[in-house]
Amino acid sequence: MTRPYRGTSAVPSPPPRHNWSPERGGNGYPTHRPAGVAVPAQRSPHRHAAAAPPDPFARRDQAPRRRRRRYSSTLIAWLFLMPALILFTYFKFLPMLQGAKMSFYNVRPYLGDQFVGLSNYGAVTTDPLFTQAILQTVLLAVGTTVGSILVGFVLALLLEGQARHLWLVRTAAFIPVVTTMAVVAEVWRIMYYPSGGGLLNSILGVLGLGPEPFLVSQHQALASVMLVGIWRGAPYDMIIFLAGLATVNRNLYEAAAVDGASRWRRFVHVTLPALRPVFSILAILAALRGLRSFTEVFLLTNGAPNGSTEVLMTLIYKLGLEQGKLGVAAAGSMVLFVATALLTLLVNAWRKRAAR
Repeated sequence: MTRPYRGTSAVPSPPPRHNWSPERGGNGYPTHRPAGVAVPAQRSPHRHAAAAPPDPFARRDQAPRRRRRRYSSTLIAWLFLMPALILFTYFKFLPMLQGAKMSFYNVRPYLGDQFVGLSNYGAVTTDPLFTQAILQTVLLAVGTTVGSILVGFVLALLLEGQARHLWLVRTAAFIPVVTTMAVVAEVWRIMYYPSGGGLLNSILGVLGLGPEPFLVSQHQALASVMLVGIWRGAPYDMIIFLAGLATVNRNLYEAAAVDGASRWRRFVHVTLPALRPVFSILAILAALRGLRSFTEVFLLTNGAPNGSTEVLMTLIYKLGLEQGKLGVAAAGSMVLFVATALLTLLVNAWRKRAAR
């Protein structure tokens, strides 16, 4: 029997393989092809194995993970909101609930509260002082809303543009909004000085008009307070209108101009329809601002003369803190709250119907 040589292995080593390429055969050795003959496409011998079919249980495992991730993100958001919610609950929501409870009681400090049912609400709705205050509150809210929206819209049309000097004018026009209402009321009270030496009466004297009593007249006091509200609220409405005008598509103006539309028709058929949401939002804000008017009335007239400027907020203040009728004052505040809520809901319903 032939025995293998001790210095060599019984199994011969495989021949060295060359790197695979399209010019080489499947065994790795070069393949000679005539010139001009295309090389057939071949798959790499090192191709990956076929992908395994998806596991149905993997999706079931991923669903709880997604839910946990979503719950954790929601929990983090609530944790960030928690300090503000605690402050709002303690200083706003709890006093509101306490006021709603007080409206059904005859509040007697140190003697115990007495349940009176709806008698406080009956006093609010039947008392001539309350009915007059509610009427004057509505008139003040309507006048302030219409006036501030119209003046703010005119200012926005005049100050619209990209010129640098317009920024200075807009800033100067916005100053009344950021000024404290107490300072504004004191300045206007000096301007409304009824004698001929007052600022407004001096201007009227130059124009040949006699001095006006303004705040001391029953027929002019409410309109004078309304003018202060318009002067302070119009710049805020102007800024909102400027933001709305910046979103109007300029191509619509160009198309209308090509069709031969005049400036007035472009304003009516392009600008106003585009600003309809802005008008509705400002109507809500201005109406709420007018219904809650207190500081300007309290500092300018305090309801005088003869109750001609008495609004619901000042009457609630006097009943609750000056006369001690906390139950009746709480009922009046609930009436004001319901009125503002109904106004907001009605305007929102009108907006949705107009959007359709």
